[in-house]
Amino acid sequence: MRLSTYKDEVMDIKSTEKEVNLLHERICSALGDPTRILILYLLSEHGMYVNEISEALKLPQSSASRHLRVLRERNLVATERQGTAILYTLQDRRIIEALNLMRAILSQQLQEAAEITGAIQKINP
Repeated sequence: MRLSTYKDEVMDIKSTEKEVNLLHERICSALGDPTRILILYLLSEHGMYVNEISEALKLPQSSASRHLRVLRERNLVATERQGTAILYTLQDRRIIEALNLMRAILSQQLQEAAEITGAIQKINP
């Protein structure tokens, strides 16, 4: 086992920083809009056309198309031309696993906050 030097640690931090910046640029920014997250969840069930997505989310088709363009540019959805229509599918199912993990963290945080609030209310009725 080799002891890391300060230079190695600085290089690791720079490498990690580059990776985190790329993660933010390509994935996190695409997830910055709740509508795009909902689209990903819709596509986790099966491939859909833009008109189906806009109907399911009660969005104008132009808005659904705009969100799909962002997801496509970030390689989170794949497209398959079928005649004049385009079928959208998830590029990688792991994005749903990541979203579900974040939802589990949120759920736990909310549960803990509710428990704290409940305990405070018992103390100060």
